[in-house]
Amino acid sequence: MKSYPYPFLNPPSFKWNKGVDIIEPKVHEWIQTIEYNEEVDWKKVDAAIVGIPLSRSSISASAASENPDAIRRAWKFFYPYNIDYDIDLTSLNIVDIGDVKQHVTNISICHQNIMAAMEMMRKTHPNVLPLAVGGDHSITAMLVKGWKNVHAHEEVGILQFDTHFDLRDLRSDGPSNGTPIRNLIESKVIKGENVYNIGLHGFFNAKSLKSYATEVGVNYVTLKQARAYGIEQTVQRALDELNKKVDTIYVTVDMDVLDMGIAPGAPASSPGGMRTDELFEAVCRAGKAKKVKAMDIVCLDPTKDFADATVKAGVHVMLSFLTGFKQRNDER
Repeated sequence: MKSYPYPFLNPPSFKWNKGVDIIEPKVHEWIQTIEYNEEVDWKKVDAAIVGIPLSRSSISASAASENPDAIRRAWKFFYPYNIDYDIDLTSLNIVDIGDVKQHVTNISICHQNIMAAMEMMRKTHPNVLPLAVGGDHSITAMLVKGWKNVHAHEEVGILQFDTHFDLRDLRSDGPSNGTPIRNLIESKVIKGENVYNIGLHGFFNAKSLKSYATEVGVNYVTLKQARAYGIEQTVQRALDELNKKVDTIYVTVDMDVLDMGIAPGAPASSPGGMRTDELFEAVCRAGKAKKVKAMDIVCLDPTKDFADATVKAGVHVMLSFLTGFKQRNDER
């Protein structure tokens, strides 16, 4: 009996009732699922969506664990066609492989399972792009560690869209949603100089974290600076610099990078954050980069959302990234 993706992972908790002979599918009719004992030709799959329903490691109370299913339920509102670019995504073969198993009380076991899931994905289908839907930001450290465990000789860089550095001290905050980047740096999985953070703003980072970022060489661009230079140009410059230094670029999108008026479902969103159009263009540009090989979307709590505004923004982020990914594939 095969063990991957099931029972190694949990299948999606629900599946859409898909119609037949649909000429113009919506996203929920386009993204595929896998039957329990189905054999999959992974060579024909472009990207695998994996849910990571973990929020126990959040510094503040969060139900980000509910986000993977909230994102899935919102697919019905979208078509896989981007009118801004006149790009139809349906030629991409996207599979929802379900959720990483989580322990009821033990965060360490949850994190081990997340690492193991990335390891299994890289071993089973190394040419399929992992697209993780969290969950809180602690999952990023575990996913990157899992990647590095399989690709030990690769240099990995991080392109981070975030209001925060996420460089809090592990001695006081542990492997939480406030420490993933520091966790990766101090465990020597990545180098500080290979981290590019775009979106910092306002009064939401302690000065000591800026000092630590400078000390370890983290590259950061405040939102004010990025807007002055141009969001897309700022992202492209980060990608160009990373391209010279690393083998793999991992993109992590913390939804609290958005303004709190736009993203009420991101618990740590704040005044003065990004607009959705800026984030959509940023991740589209990232998706086009050849060395971008994995992505996650984190820190979205659907129980705090209003009219699904943040959840829908999260789906839009995913589809915008896939728009860039489609452009990349078309240029091969």
